Amino acid sequence: MSQSPTGAPRTRRSVAVLAATAAASLALPLGALAETGPEPATSAQHRDRGGLPLGAPDLPETRETERVAPGVSLTRIVRGDPATTYPWTVEVSIPGGSSSPDPDAPPTALKDRASAEETAADLRAAGFDARVEEVVAEPVADFAGGSLGWRVRVGSFATRAEADDARGRLVAAGHPGSAVYTGWDADADDGPWRIDVLTVDPRHFRGEVAVSLGPDVERRETTSELVAFSGAVAGVNGGFFVLDPRAGAPGDPAGVSVLDGELLSEPVDGRPALVLRSDGRHTDVARLSWDAELRSRGTRLPVDGVNRVPGLIRNCGGLDDTPTSLPLHDVTCTDPDEVVVFTEEFADTTPTGPGVEAVLDRRGRVVELRETRGGAVPRGGSTVQATGDLVPELRRLAVPGARVDVRTALEDERGRTVRPNRHTSVVNGGPELVRDGRRHVTPATDGMVHADNPSFYYGWVHKRNPRTFAGVDAEGRLVLVTADGRGTASLGLSIPEAADVALGLGLEEALNLDGGGSTAMVVGDELLTVPSDAAGERPVGDAVVLLPERSPRGH
Repeated sequence: MSQSPTGAPRTRRSVAVLAATAAASLALPLGALAETGPEPATSAQHRDRGGLPLGAPDLPETRETERVAPGVSLTRIVRGDPATTYPWTVEVSIPGGSSSPDPDAPPTALKDRASAEETAADLRAAGFDARVEEVVAEPVADFAGGSLGWRVRVGSFATRAEADDARGRLVAAGHPGSAVYTGWDADADDGPWRIDVLTVDPRHFRGEVAVSLGPDVERRETTSELVAFSGAVAGVNGGFFVLDPRAGAPGDPAGVSVLDGELLSEPVDGRPALVLRSDGRHTDVARLSWDAELRSRGTRLPVDGVNRVPGLIRNCGGLDDTPTSLPLHDVTCTDPDEVVVFTEEFADTTPTGPGVEAVLDRRGRVVELRETRGGAVPRGGSTVQATGDLVPELRRLAVPGARVDVRTALEDERGRTVRPNRHTSVVNGGPELVRDGRRHVTPATDGMVHADNPSFYYGWVHKRNPRTFAGVDAEGRLVLVTADGRGTASLGLSIPEAADVALGLGLEEALNLDGGGSTAMVVGDELLTVPSDAAGERPVGDAVVLLPERSPRGH
């Protein structure tokens, strides 16, 4: 267990050791890991022209800015000619694996060259116009890039309908595939891109910056619903969250969440987070870890999590997780022996199942010991669940009538204690994009490099997708950004491109938030982004919201 807030023996590894372990465990064919260090600054060509460092330097770019509220502006940036078109094609692939039930899980599309050539030969023999293309990733701060593998594509079509028809014939011939717009490739250089930027100037902002999870932690709501629920003037989707019940409680942040100073979800150890103050000042990107324990009658018991289903750790990065205690994005790790604390913000009832659950009143006194898990959390109180080998440990500690102290401590990457107050909110994210005004992209450290699945990096980091990211500029302004994607009117951004855009917007610190179908920006009652999910705007776990002056804060 990790070091307790009072200095009990520590086994949780530091961020530096986690990064070193990740570097040692990730091998070819994904390419060698680079030494962590600063990346190239923004292209001088783009800086001189005044446009975003995105695509060809001489692309047309328009910007329209409007005032949303005192101290809050909205800028719509369109870069490239909206009439630009690219061919459609069919990428031979299989769906994402069972470890990633997320609809954003990228298809398994990359092979070694020999396998790709063999597949293409089989397709050509069956009458399909197949080709093999190498996919090469650029280097970033902690990943050397290089060849990710080879993809197999079939045909070049003017319309999606033609590509879908070819895909149908491929599937009928026993070859799964998906229709792909080639503008979504990272090397398509002409755009168009559509990017929306909310800028909060704390010198003039009189409202509040907050995080909203809706009525409780467990349920999911759209960003539009969270903005309306909070009474906000604007907002964007927040961090990563549990989507599928097999991965935990849908809506539960898959990483750190602090609301009004209260820890509602523990960090994925060492991953970056956006730290917000209600007045918009001192926005920060911080890498957080945590320690927690129960104390009663001279006995201590380590705590594994807050407000999540025991045994299921989305994005991993916990204690004694299987298959890894390192961050591993879009993977649900498991641990049969856990202690998890629940606050009244979680839901009407806590998760059910084998184990025990201690019920604590608002003073921390044990009022009930449930012999199976599941039930209401008392108003102002909490509950503690234990599973597996830790069941007898909790029984011994949580004697009815005894007082149990739940102690948690957040730490930054230097090991300093982070003490949120009621004016502090934190939303999870990753990877980092910008540090100290230079590009600093960290997919390996943050679990987006899967050594046994190069297609994950290809689809999640390398290819263009809708993106949401945030940061702070040199003037201390909070900046919230969305980029539409998975369409023909806006191509989306790769993760390195998102970092370049962040630099182009003048951000000194920035990190990626959740993207894909979760990307959404709402101003007033208008959804500005174009949903990439066929079903429309996706319900998410939380949102960063901008509340008007003297507006009551929403949860």
